[in-house]
Amino acid sequence: MSQAIAPDQAAVLADPDERRGGTGTLRFVLTKIAEAVASVFLVIVLGFFLFRLLPGDPVAFMARDRPPDPGQIAELRERLGIDKPVLAQFGNYFVGLFQGDFGESYIERRPVLDMIGERLWPTVLLVGSATVLAVALGLWLGIRAAWKRDSFFDRAQTGIALTFWSVPQFWLGLLLLVATNGLFPSRGMHSPDAGPGFFAQSLDVLHHLILPCLTLLAVFYAQYMLVMRSSLLGEMNADYLTTARAKGLRDDLVRRRHAVPNALLPTVTLVFMQFGTVVAGAVTVEAVFSWPGLGQLTYDALHGPDLPVLQGVFIVLASAVVLMNLFAELLYRVLDPRVRTA
Repeated sequence: MSQAIAPDQAAVLADPDERRGGTGTLRFVLTKIAEAVASVFLVIVLGFFLFRLLPGDPVAFMARDRPPDPGQIAELRERLGIDKPVLAQFGNYFVGLFQGDFGESYIERRPVLDMIGERLWPTVLLVGSATVLAVALGLWLGIRAAWKRDSFFDRAQTGIALTFWSVPQFWLGLLLLVATNGLFPSRGMHSPDAGPGFFAQSLDVLHHLILPCLTLLAVFYAQYMLVMRSSLLGEMNADYLTTARAKGLRDDLVRRRHAVPNALLPTVTLVFMQFGTVVAGAVTVEAVFSWPGLGQLTYDALHGPDLPVLQGVFIVLASAVVLMNLFAELLYRVLDPRVRTA
C-alpha cells in the first residue's frame, strides 16, 4: 500500500523554480539587468574622466598649422565646450547621451555617432570571423586533445596553444606581415584596382581580411582549446560515462553524446564573456593592418586627442562587453539546471 505524500513534503520535493512560481528567475534576470545598467553608467563616468587625463591639447592640435591667436583659441575652446569646468562638461555630455548625441569630433567636425556607424561593420566582420573560426578550431582541438590525453597530439597541441596565447597580437601581426612577404594585402580593406560587382568586391575584402583575421584566430583559439580540454578531462571519469560504457556504447558515442555536451558548458559561456578580450585585441590588430574599423578610429583619435571620438568608441565597445557578459550569465542559467536551483 503506497503512502500519500503530505502537501508540505511535496513542496519540498518540487523544483525550486516551480515552488517560487518563476519569481526566482525573474528576480535573477532583473538583478543582472540592473547590474548591467550600473556597469554601463560607470563606463560612461570612467570614459569621460579617464580621457581627460591624456596628454595633449586638442585645440592646440587643431591650430597647429596657423599662428596662435589668443582670441581665436579662446573662441574655439568656447565653441567646443571645453572652457567650462569638468563637472559642467560631464553634465552636458551625460544629458546628450540620453538624447542619442555622442558629441561632435574635434578634428573632423562630424557627429561621433555617424563616424562610429561607418566603422562598426569592418570591426564586426573582423571580430565575428575570428571568433567563429577560433571557437570551431579551439573546440575541435580541445576535444581531440582531451580524449587522447598524454599522447603526442595532446602535448603538441597544448604547447602550441600556450605559445600562441602568450604572444601579443600586434607582434604576431607584424611577424605575419614579414613571413607572407606581400602575399596578402597589408593595409586597408579594399584595393583601388578591385573589379566591379559584388563577387569581385567580396573576394577583395576576403583577401584583405586573411592576415588580421589569422592574427586574432591564432591567439584566441588557444584559450578555447585549453578550456575545452580541461573541461572534458574533468568529465571523463564521471559515473555517467562509466555507466554508458557498461551499457556497451561505443567510445565515440560516449564522447559525442554524453561527455562533450556536458563539457561544452564552460566553453560556451567563455565565448561570450571573452568578447571584450577579442575586441581589445582587434584595436591593436586594426592599427597594424590599417583595417578601417573602430580600432583604427581609436588609434587615429589618440593623436589629437579627439576626446568625443575616444569617449564614444569606449562607451560602445565597453557596453558591448557588458551586454555579452549579461547574455552569458543568463545563458548559463538556462543551460545548467544547477544554477537555477542554487
